[in-house]
Amino acid sequence: MSTPPLAASGMAAGPFAGPQAQQAAREVNTASLCRIGQETVQDIVYRTMEIFQLLRNMQLPNGVTYHTGTYQDRLTKLQDHLRQLSILFRKLRLVYDKCNENCGGMDPIPVEKLKQKNQQLKQIMDQLRNLIWDINAMLAMRN
Repeated sequence: MSTPPLAASGMAAGPFAGPQAQQAAREVNTASLCRIGQETVQDIVYRTMEIFQLLRNMQLPNGVTYHTGTYQDRLTKLQDHLRQLSILFRKLRLVYDKCNENCGGMDPIPVEKLKQKNQQLKQIMDQLRNLIWDINAMLAMRN
Protein backbone atom coordinates (compact mmCIF):
# COMPACT_ATOMS: atom_id res chain seq x y z
CA MET A 1 0.00 0.00 0.00
CA SER A 2 1.54 3.29 -1.03
CA THR A 3 1.32 6.63 0.73
CA PRO A 4 -0.80 9.29 -1.00
CA PRO A 5 0.94 12.45 -2.21
CA LEU A 6 0.94 15.47 0.14
CA ALA A 7 -1.68 17.41 -1.83
CA ALA A 8 -4.06 14.45 -1.88
CA SER A 9 -3.65 13.78 1.85
CA GLY A 10 -4.82 17.26 2.81
CA MET A 11 -1.46 18.23 4.32
CA ALA A 12 0.06 21.56 3.46
CA ALA A 13 3.00 21.48 1.12
CA GLY A 14 6.25 22.16 2.96
CA PRO A 15 8.87 24.75 2.07
CA PHE A 16 10.70 22.19 -0.08
CA ALA A 17 7.77 21.38 -2.37
CA GLY A 18 8.31 22.84 -5.80
CA PRO A 19 10.78 22.95 -8.64
CA GLN A 20 13.79 23.55 -6.36
CA ALA A 21 13.06 20.42 -4.34
CA GLN A 22 12.64 18.40 -7.50
CA GLN A 23 15.98 19.61 -8.83
CA ALA A 24 17.68 18.90 -5.48
CA ALA A 25 16.23 15.40 -5.51
CA ARG A 26 17.59 14.85 -9.01
CA GLU A 27 21.07 16.02 -8.11
CA VAL A 28 22.90 13.08 -6.60
CA ASN A 29 26.42 13.39 -5.33
CA THR A 30 29.21 11.58 -7.12
CA ALA A 31 29.93 9.21 -4.23
CA SER A 32 26.33 7.94 -4.34
CA LEU A 33 26.59 7.55 -8.09
CA CYS A 34 29.75 5.50 -7.69
CA ARG A 35 28.00 3.26 -5.15
CA ILE A 36 25.08 2.80 -7.56
CA GLY A 37 27.56 2.04 -10.34
CA GLN A 38 29.32 -0.54 -8.18
CA GLU A 39 26.02 -2.24 -7.35
CA THR A 40 25.07 -2.22 -11.02
CA VAL A 41 28.36 -3.87 -11.98
CA GLN A 42 27.74 -6.52 -9.33
CA ASP A 43 24.25 -7.09 -10.77
CA ILE A 44 25.74 -7.40 -14.26
CA VAL A 45 28.25 -10.01 -13.06
CA TYR A 46 25.50 -11.95 -11.26
CA ARG A 47 23.21 -11.90 -14.32
CA THR A 48 26.05 -12.96 -16.58
CA MET A 49 26.83 -15.88 -14.30
CA GLU A 50 23.15 -16.89 -14.42
CA ILE A 51 23.20 -16.71 -18.23
CA PHE A 52 26.24 -18.98 -18.41
CA GLN A 53 24.60 -21.36 -15.93
CA LEU A 54 21.51 -21.54 -18.16
CA LEU A 55 23.63 -22.09 -21.25
CA ARG A 56 25.65 -24.79 -19.53
CA ASN A 57 22.48 -26.65 -18.53
CA MET A 58 20.97 -26.51 -22.03
CA GLN A 59 21.46 -29.63 -24.09
CA LEU A 60 22.80 -29.39 -27.58
CA PRO A 61 20.42 -30.60 -30.31
CA ASN A 62 22.44 -33.72 -31.09
CA GLY A 63 19.56 -35.91 -32.19
CA VAL A 64 18.26 -36.49 -28.66
CA THR A 65 14.54 -35.98 -28.17
CA TYR A 66 14.10 -32.74 -26.31
CA HIS A 67 10.94 -31.64 -24.54
CA THR A 68 9.57 -28.54 -26.25
CA GLY A 69 8.18 -27.14 -23.00
CA THR A 70 11.53 -27.38 -21.22
CA TYR A 71 13.33 -25.83 -24.16
CA GLN A 72 10.80 -22.99 -24.40
CA ASP A 73 11.03 -22.34 -20.64
CA ARG A 74 14.82 -22.14 -20.71
CA LEU A 75 14.76 -20.00 -23.83
CA THR A 76 12.32 -17.57 -22.16
CA LYS A 77 14.55 -17.39 -19.05
CA LEU A 78 17.60 -16.78 -21.22
CA GLN A 79 15.87 -14.00 -23.17
CA ASP A 80 14.68 -12.41 -19.91
CA HIS A 81 18.21 -12.48 -18.47
CA LEU A 82 19.61 -10.95 -21.65
CA ARG A 83 16.96 -8.21 -21.57
CA GLN A 84 17.78 -7.47 -17.90
CA LEU A 85 21.48 -7.43 -18.74
CA SER A 86 20.85 -4.90 -21.49
CA ILE A 87 18.92 -2.69 -19.05
CA LEU A 88 21.73 -2.92 -16.49
CA PHE A 89 24.32 -1.90 -19.09
CA ARG A 90 22.20 1.11 -20.05
CA LYS A 91 21.88 2.04 -16.37
CA LEU A 92 25.63 1.73 -15.92
CA ARG A 93 26.20 3.96 -18.93
CA LEU A 94 23.90 6.62 -17.47
CA VAL A 95 25.73 6.49 -14.14
CA TYR A 96 29.09 6.67 -15.91
CA ASP A 97 28.02 9.68 -17.98
CA LYS A 98 26.61 11.48 -14.91
CA CYS A 99 29.83 10.87 -12.97
CA ASN A 100 31.89 12.25 -15.84
CA GLU A 101 29.57 15.25 -16.02
CA ASN A 102 29.95 15.90 -12.28
CA CYS A 103 33.73 15.52 -12.41
CA GLY A 104 34.19 17.36 -15.71
CA GLY A 105 36.29 20.20 -14.29
CA MET A 106 38.44 17.97 -12.13
CA ASP A 107 41.90 16.92 -13.16
CA PRO A 108 42.83 13.35 -12.33
CA ILE A 109 45.49 13.15 -9.63
CA PRO A 110 48.47 10.94 -10.48
CA VAL A 111 49.13 8.05 -8.12
CA GLU A 112 52.58 9.38 -7.24
CA LYS A 113 51.11 12.69 -6.14
CA LEU A 114 48.58 10.85 -3.96
CA LYS A 115 51.38 8.83 -2.35
CA GLN A 116 53.29 12.05 -1.69
CA LYS A 117 50.22 13.70 -0.11
CA ASN A 118 49.62 10.63 2.05
CA GLN A 119 53.22 10.74 3.24
CA GLN A 120 52.89 14.43 4.10
CA LEU A 121 49.69 13.78 6.04
CA LYS A 122 51.38 10.94 7.93
CA GLN A 123 54.26 13.23 8.90
CA ILE A 124 51.84 15.91 10.12
CA MET A 125 49.91 13.35 12.17
CA ASP A 126 53.16 12.06 13.69
CA GLN A 127 54.21 15.63 14.58
CA LEU A 128 50.82 16.32 16.18
CA ARG A 129 51.00 13.06 18.13
CA ASN A 130 54.49 13.98 19.40
CA LEU A 131 53.32 17.49 20.29
CA ILE A 132 50.38 16.13 22.29
CA TRP A 133 52.69 13.68 24.03
CA ASP A 134 55.11 16.51 24.92
CA ILE A 135 52.28 18.68 26.27
CA ASN A 136 50.97 15.80 28.38
CA ALA A 137 54.48 15.16 29.72
CA MET A 138 54.93 18.85 30.65
CA LEU A 139 51.54 18.92 32.38
CA ALA A 140 52.41 15.78 34.30
CA MET A 141 55.67 17.36 35.52
CA ARG A 142 53.81 20.48 36.84
CA ASN A 143 51.52 18.35 38.95
